[in-house]
Amino acid sequence: MFAVLKTGGKQYKVQSGDVLRVEKLAANAGEKIQFNEILMIGSTVGTPLVQGAGVQAEVIEQIKGEKVIHFVKRRRKHGSKRTKGHRQQLTLLRIGDILESGADKSGVKEAIGAGIAGFKGVAADKGDYVQNRSGQSEMKKRVEEGEAKEKVAAKTAKADDGATAKPGNLLTEPRDGAADDLKTLNGVGPAMEKKMNAAGVYHFDQIAAWTEAEIDYMADQIGAGGKLADWVAEAKTL
Repeated sequence: MFAVLKTGGKQYKVQSGDVLRVEKLAANAGEKIQFNEILMIGSTVGTPLVQGAGVQAEVIEQIKGEKVIHFVKRRRKHGSKRTKGHRQQLTLLRIGDILESGADKSGVKEAIGAGIAGFKGVAADKGDYVQNRSGQSEMKKRVEEGEAKEKVAAKTAKADDGATAKPGNLLTEPRDGAADDLKTLNGVGPAMEKKMNAAGVYHFDQIAAWTEAEIDYMADQIGAGGKLADWVAEAKTL
């Protein structure tokens, strides 16, 4: 007998004994889980689900998929290229019993995706999978409720004291209504100039006055990376 189950936004046709990889589930290796979203079982087609049906499986291990390389190259005046890799978090499992009815009374743990709110991780990854996400969610909630102030400077190893600092000379508009042509700086194009203006930077003397900690802060804000230090040195000569 076969069944068609749904998990992680995908559909799988399975039979007892099949081994398959699905989007990461909140379950440890060796645990028995049950899929309750069954679209079809044997000749019975759900509307959209088959009531009372279920597919049980044993978790073999938590794994990662093959590495996918994402390469972007921009061929313009200031050409750039970027390479990123990604390995999808997956769960390897073996299909066990396929239940046509009574699955809702089996008492087996329901198969739930690891992306749900409140997921605290599994033994295989020691909770690292959700540590950053849950931390950001908690901080956002505290900021909204007034229990904490929004962080405006991130930690960095480049600054002497271990932290960046927001420049105190940022402006809401250019002085005398006329901004300097920041495209004069080597490597600054119209898009980067627009980002700098949006961040409150309109004049060369603003850039020239920044300290190392302020350079690190602004590099993160406008995505300039290590080029910003060169712009600061160049701005001092203009």
